[in-house]
Amino acid sequence: MTLVQKNRAYDQARFNMIEQQIRTWEVLDPKVLQLLHQVPREHFVPEAYQGLAFADIEIPLVNGQSMLSPKLEARILQSLDLQASDRVLHVGTGSGYFTALLASMAAHVVTLEVDAELSATAAYQLAAHDIHNVTVALGNGVNGLPAHQPYDVIVLTGSSPVEPSHLRDELKVGGTLFIVLGTGPAMQATLIKRVSEKGFSRQVIFETCIPVLEGAPQGHTFKF
Repeated sequence: MTLVQKNRAYDQARFNMIEQQIRTWEVLDPKVLQLLHQVPREHFVPEAYQGLAFADIEIPLVNGQSMLSPKLEARILQSLDLQASDRVLHVGTGSGYFTALLASMAAHVVTLEVDAELSATAAYQLAAHDIHNVTVALGNGVNGLPAHQPYDVIVLTGSSPVEPSHLRDELKVGGTLFIVLGTGPAMQATLIKRVSEKGFSRQVIFETCIPVLEGAPQGHTFKF
């Protein structure tokens, strides 16, 4: 297959992904859909799995990690309602693809990854695609990154049995935290909004089941 043929095949697979997976899962925000067309997911997928870049699966990464399915990435992105002025904390860099989506909509993204190999690969890919409004850091971000707070948005792309303590305190008033809470097979994708200095609201937006973040807390649930 020539390069032109390969690119056409990717373009068709991308179109099919958006029409058959993304739109049918209630992701209709035109900004999100356009971004999925623009950011080349296949470039962030390990070479062995590039033929599955647009499949409705979690794609394996190194050291037992994985990419979220495309429809889940899109649904999370839509739920965040990112603004061009937003400062974002992203926990779980992975391949760097979701980080690239965030950076394309926000002013700046700080992204944390516990795996050194993944972090280095993601940093390389982001730079290769001229995405420079990202700080890629190595570390466990389950409990946040106070040094760069406050954030407009905090998003965890792995699950946690319970909400990590103090993570919500790193939000600006008006800010949003996205986190998948609970244990399998039914976890709750949850939006927590900081409505005042000491006030928070909470909304479960859908159910899913994704891998648990390394170091995620196992203790008692947060009480409102």
